[in-house]
Amino acid sequence: MNRAVFDGMLGFTGGVMVAASFWSLLSPGIEMSPGEGFQKVVPAAIGFFLGALFIFGLDKVLPHLHVNFKMDEKEGIKTPWHKSVLLTLAITLHNIPEGLAIGVLFGGVAAGFDGASIGGAVALAIGIGLQNFPEGFAVAMPLRGQGLSRWKSFNYGQLSAAVEPIAAVLGAWAVMTFQPILPYALAFAAGAMIFVVVEEVVPESQRDKYTDISTMGFIGGFILMMTLDVGLG
Repeated sequence: MNRAVFDGMLGFTGGVMVAASFWSLLSPGIEMSPGEGFQKVVPAAIGFFLGALFIFGLDKVLPHLHVNFKMDEKEGIKTPWHKSVLLTLAITLHNIPEGLAIGVLFGGVAAGFDGASIGGAVALAIGIGLQNFPEGFAVAMPLRGQGLSRWKSFNYGQLSAAVEPIAAVLGAWAVMTFQPILPYALAFAAGAMIFVVVEEVVPESQRDKYTDISTMGFIGGFILMMTLDVGLG
């Protein structure tokens, strides 16, 4: 794939995730929190920090290799695993907070919480679905370039997203079972996504000379997600 197009798609992914973090998760979480003033923002602040801390821990333990990075820049515990596995695990790490976010928001709708709308949940699912295309490419295309067959490259790309519906179900179950945690859970998913964007997606998109293209891709992704959330929510 043309590197300029690829970096633009990575930027688009980051824009969608940042917009979703605020419009679909943080803002509704703050609105449904009890109290006023500083007291009202406490659940969001706690949940946001815990979400970022959760992905930080996974990032330090899970062996993975960011897209566009060299083998000697792999992260997590040391392992002899092949580059294809490490690339798949890197995108899998992206997908965990995305699945949680969708599940938590739909769980909030099912539980009947004010501020959790079906339109907002659908907008989030559409936005995350759209940005999953470049993430799938991020796994499949490099593997194809390394000589793997089209079928194997495709399957690795699909495998990286398998964790997303699992995380979504867990998020929805947690919110519907322990309803008071919804504001914390929404912020938790937002913190996890922002950590992934800042620590992984943005650096991946800024490794080459097409930084302006990736930045404009980020802006486009943000605008699209914001428009979907406001328009449908």
